[in-house]
Amino acid sequence: MLETCEGKQPIPIENIDQIYCFSEMDINSRLLELLAKKQVCLHFFNYYGHYTGSFIPKEALLSGFLVVKQVEHYLHYEQRLVLARSIVEGAIHNIRRNIEKREYEDVCTTLDDIRKSLPKANTIEELMSLEAHAHKTYYSLWENITGWEFKARIKRPPGNALNALISFGNAMIYTTVLKEIHRTALNPTISYLHEPSERRYSLALDIAEIFKPVFVDRLIFKLINLKMIQEKHFDSNANFAYMTEEGRRIFLKEFDDFMQKTILHRKLHRNIRYQNLIRLDLYKLIKHLLGEETFSPMKVWW
Repeated sequence: MLETCEGKQPIPIENIDQIYCFSEMDINSRLLELLAKKQVCLHFFNYYGHYTGSFIPKEALLSGFLVVKQVEHYLHYEQRLVLARSIVEGAIHNIRRNIEKREYEDVCTTLDDIRKSLPKANTIEELMSLEAHAHKTYYSLWENITGWEFKARIKRPPGNALNALISFGNAMIYTTVLKEIHRTALNPTISYLHEPSERRYSLALDIAEIFKPVFVDRLIFKLINLKMIQEKHFDSNANFAYMTEEGRRIFLKEFDDFMQKTILHRKLHRNIRYQNLIRLDLYKLIKHLLGEETFSPMKVWW
């Protein structure tokens, strides 16, 4: 049921893509059975808005052959490097597009130099280091772009309002990517840039790197510059900051609206939703794993 000023209104389960839970709730097996049947993901967040976990329905699409190919590309280090390098290159391209029209030529040049260094990186650690350097250079502009205090990227816990906003947005894109992976036959625990480990879907972390600059950073700049999100939408103390319920509500509405917008795809020559760009990248990854084409991540052209 959706509660509005006009009262409660039913929402057909067929119209629900995924559900986000930000408060305590009682769940029974009948609900989980329904969500599993309709392939609806359920994501949980704690009191501070930090992502804690997801209920992922049983895979609707299974391919043992594809899983074998995923594992092969992880175990063969050169094949893994190719994919990891492509992910970092795509992320840096999208970061650069966010600032190249803002007259930050020095930073753009630095990002170009980092991108040119990617082919020389012979280990995953070197690639991760180059990506970290690119993000550090990029984040050095955020106080100037937003007018908010930032200093540096601090994740656990977020040290100020802007860090809290970035962390919340990144959690949204992570869960969105996870949901899209679930709609394919890919295994979300086998990744290439981030090291696969227990208790996390590391492939979602990989793919999210490509889309954070497009779907999170751009939205943050818009919300702050239009004063839709203000520092009053955060609670903070000396050690951490987190978004209030009102702040989360504003962000989620704008995030969902943004993801439902359409754009004319330059290769498909038809309008597609922003959210579907993620699925297209997953399909490209599948074709790469199957040897049909080389993976080339989404790079902003608009």
